[in-house]
Amino acid sequence: MNGSSNISSASQTTRIKSEPDEWSKEDCLTLLERIRGLLPDGDAMKYKTTESHFDWEKVCFGSFTGDMCKQKWQKVSSEVRKYRTMTELIVDAIEFVKNPYKGKKLKTHPDFPKKPLTPYFRFFMEKRAKYAKIHPEMSNLDLTKILSKKYKELPEKKKQKYITEFQREKESFEKNMARFKEEHPELMEERKKSDLPEKPKTPQQLWYNHEKKTYMKLHPEVSQKELKEALRRQWSQLSDKRRLKWISKALELQKDYEDSMRAYHEAHPDVNSDEHVRSVLTKAERQLKDKFDGRPTKPPPNGYSLYCAELMVNMKDVPSTERMVLCSKQWKMMTQKEKDMFQKRCEQKKKQYDIDLQRFLESLPEEERDRVLTEEKLGGAKLAVGVASSPHRAKSPSSKAFIYFCTDLHQERCREAEPEPWAPAGLPKERRDAKKKNKLPETPKTAEEMWQQSVIGDYLAKYRSDRRKAQAAMEAAWKSMEKKEKIPWIKKAAEDQKRYEVQYQPVRELLEMRAPPAGQRKPKFDGEPKKPPVSGYQMFSQELLTNGELNHFSLKERMVEIGKRWHKLTQSQKDKYKKLVEEQQVEYKAELEAWVKVRPPPPPPPQRYNATTPQHHNTTTPRQTLSEQPHLTSANTHKHNSWAPCKHSSLLSSLLSCLLVSSPVSSLLSPCLLRTGPSIRSSPAR
Repeated sequence: MNGSSNISSASQTTRIKSEPDEWSKEDCLTLLERIRGLLPDGDAMKYKTTESHFDWEKVCFGSFTGDMCKQKWQKVSSEVRKYRTMTELIVDAIEFVKNPYKGKKLKTHPDFPKKPLTPYFRFFMEKRAKYAKIHPEMSNLDLTKILSKKYKELPEKKKQKYITEFQREKESFEKNMARFKEEHPELMEERKKSDLPEKPKTPQQLWYNHEKKTYMKLHPEVSQKELKEALRRQWSQLSDKRRLKWISKALELQKDYEDSMRAYHEAHPDVNSDEHVRSVLTKAERQLKDKFDGRPTKPPPNGYSLYCAELMVNMKDVPSTERMVLCSKQWKMMTQKEKDMFQKRCEQKKKQYDIDLQRFLESLPEEERDRVLTEEKLGGAKLAVGVASSPHRAKSPSSKAFIYFCTDLHQERCREAEPEPWAPAGLPKERRDAKKKNKLPETPKTAEEMWQQSVIGDYLAKYRSDRRKAQAAMEAAWKSMEKKEKIPWIKKAAEDQKRYEVQYQPVRELLEMRAPPAGQRKPKFDGEPKKPPVSGYQMFSQELLTNGELNHFSLKERMVEIGKRWHKLTQSQKDKYKKLVEEQQVEYKAELEAWVKVRPPPPPPPQRYNATTPQHHNTTTPRQTLSEQPHLTSANTHKHNSWAPCKHSSLLSSLLSCLLVSSPVSSLLSPCLLRTGPSIRSSPAR
């Protein structure tokens, strides 16, 4: 055994040694040089950290991929020591003693000028001692909050005093900083400027840099976060004409960048040139530019979509969720001739679009032409996918009773016969749900939630971004807060609730419109007792749904919220609901039995004859069943009446009405009646 194992290990060693090494010495040196070229300036991080952030696709060269380069580096680096000797440390120590303020420690230099306080901090430092004496029980966090509010409420005249002082000291700081740089040139590290061309900026970035200085002159005390937010809002409200100016400028800069990159790659052939240059324009900006350049608008794919597009122009007051429903109803009421007319117009628009698109493509340079053609092909593919996927969308479930099954099946077939709307067909479910959600008004907040929202930043800073600890601290602070301090937040919450009720009113009306009329609901007999819930969870759900507590949620969100609240209940609370359900079930059975006993006998059903059926078909006794009559078996009945959905709905309706009248309660109907259509044929004839 030992001999055989030695032989196998020897053969394995021979096989490993005989494998040729793909990496030559020159390849390894090239790899190390490429890694060195990609190291950050002033690299002071642990080597493992730098290695983890490395983009190995930029290191790859020749036939070696990024993964191969990474594996080779790890193999080579494993042969090199990672610790530092005293000799190496001495070199760094001497450098530190010679220049202790180099790098991040520059601000600790005794000659480094002090940065001026912002207008708000001047106000804060001036008033803090006074407010601390008035409110000794307050923490620094609460004092900061109060003083911040006081500063915002200051009139512009008083605020100007702090702004003037800040601007004067800022000018002095800039002069002192220039003098410091002249006196200590050895401390000022100049970054190595790479000759790599600077990446182009987006239209929004170009506009932001242009507007930033003007805005800061008007609002010197503004923070960077507030500045970005304010300019972002301004950009979103910018007119298309003004936006086009920055779009054109961004495209010019992108073209210059691409030319510079080509020249750079010619001068540096060893640098990886496979990196994709990302467009500086968003999809909306690109569409705006194309529209301005004369790109034609794509027509709807069919006559139905064209009809909807034209009809929706005059439906701006109708809620968006109802527009497609109304369009579909109007379309179904049209004659086939009118539908064909819209289809013909649609075909004409498509032909005109092809002509206009060809003219537009001829006016474009070659690169832009390729881009537009690619977009057209992708758009067609997306539309095809959307149309193909529409038949697989979930359909509404049919009713259990056969008559409702017939009606639903007929309506469903009618719906399938109509063309699907064009725009929503290709949208993913998540995006459709998100759009629906965005239509609903924002859920009202409680007083505690509003207060927490105003102080969350301070608490996160205090607990070092630990959200759980910050949340627990805020809840404890709210509980210990006096009612006097809570009153402003309670008022705000009441205002928010009023706002929500006003905004939710149209939604509530829409839901009421969608609710089925009383005539379409399940019939309830006179005196029939109401059926109680069958489980504790159902009773709990009904309580929450009827008291209006969850009205601000959508139907789907309501059920999720009910589930969460049910899980939070203790076992004893759940058992309480279960006990109540059992008691109600016992009461219901007793009431139902009593009601069935006192119910008067039903009147005899009217005799109905089928014109195609011979008279002797109805000569059976009341106790006879269809199965006892050879001429009225399932097959023969099907042969005479065909029982096809919606063909003899009057016959089915009369048959079911007789069954319902003769039964004491709808819940006591034969199960076979509620299962499928054929079961009706084998049920007793009344």
